[in-house]
Amino acid sequence: MSVTQQQVLDSLARIKSPRGVALTNANVLSAISAADGKVFFSINVDAAEARAWESVRAEAEAAVRAIPGVTTVMVALTAERKPGAAPPPPPTPSRGTPGVQPVHAHKPPQGGQSPMARQSEIPGVAAVIAVASGKGGVGKSTTALNLALGLRDLGLKVGLLDADIYGPSVPRLTGLHEKPELDSERKMIPLRRFGLAIMSIGFLVEEETAMIWRGPMVMSAVTQMLRDVAWGSLDVLVVDMPPGTGDAQLTLAQNVPLKGAVIVSTPQDLSLIDARRGLAMFRKVNVPVLGIVENMSYFQCPHCGTKSDIFGHGGARHEAEKLGVPFLGEIPLHMAIRATSDAGNPVVDSEPDGPHAAIYRAIAGQVRDQLKGVIAAA
Repeated sequence: MSVTQQQVLDSLARIKSPRGVALTNANVLSAISAADGKVFFSINVDAAEARAWESVRAEAEAAVRAIPGVTTVMVALTAERKPGAAPPPPPTPSRGTPGVQPVHAHKPPQGGQSPMARQSEIPGVAAVIAVASGKGGVGKSTTALNLALGLRDLGLKVGLLDADIYGPSVPRLTGLHEKPELDSERKMIPLRRFGLAIMSIGFLVEEETAMIWRGPMVMSAVTQMLRDVAWGSLDVLVVDMPPGTGDAQLTLAQNVPLKGAVIVSTPQDLSLIDARRGLAMFRKVNVPVLGIVENMSYFQCPHCGTKSDIFGHGGARHEAEKLGVPFLGEIPLHMAIRATSDAGNPVVDSEPDGPHAAIYRAIAGQVRDQLKGVIAAA
């Protein structure tokens, strides 16, 4: 049964804001995405009123979930202040709504706790690590999946979270297209393949769907995939990050105490410049950098064996030495890695005795060695 935006709006019209106004008339709703039984939207309010609106968010989510045909609901409660806005005067309580002020009447909180004070461990998960890149197209997702499989081969219990909201690749890389089910606590049960617990926003939306989401919705989605998933007992949760240094990266760093980050780059200068920015971001939020991987390091002709440095060679190694972080290894540009990834059978699993699987396992071994203080010995 198809769910329409109008059905969602009709359902939300019965919910009252903290001031008693119908939610659909409160000027707080984002655009509503409703397709194939999946509904996504955000409620945008002033930060000082967030606590008063949380019950409204929960009521809205329950109301939409009750619509026949709805299978998945994600309602984000977000707050933002217009840039350049002058500080407003001290708030005066609105008549009949004690403690809840008009949006324009609030100042943003001054001082207070660091955003990192909100960090908390994911129950059952010993270590969360990020696989990141400063730019797209460097093979980060392929590296993240094969790294997770390499850690699995070392005897660890491993999960993989695809946090690339705008361009989720893990469904294609793993060949998984099922929808996650909910457990008795209404947490999503991760899909399983290759011995990994796997979750991706791509399991909730169709592959061709354009995720036209603002930053707060991205942040809420990342938080929900961290906290509202029944990960079970894991030694390592590998998080495939979107490229760049944006909302998803900051949300992850503020939400959980990351045990480290792996930076993926190609050898060329342009990629290294962006990789440097990614490394600097993780250092700024006190996340240890486990090392740099040079992907597409060289091309070796399958016929004559000649090596060609298509994107240059050794740039990532040099950058790692310069920045004082470990260099984890070189991964060649090879048809087998590309073909197995496109087919949903990553090379570490489909060709476990091959030279490329050995490279990924060697990288995984270095990562494991740096995490030995926080994960169970394999």
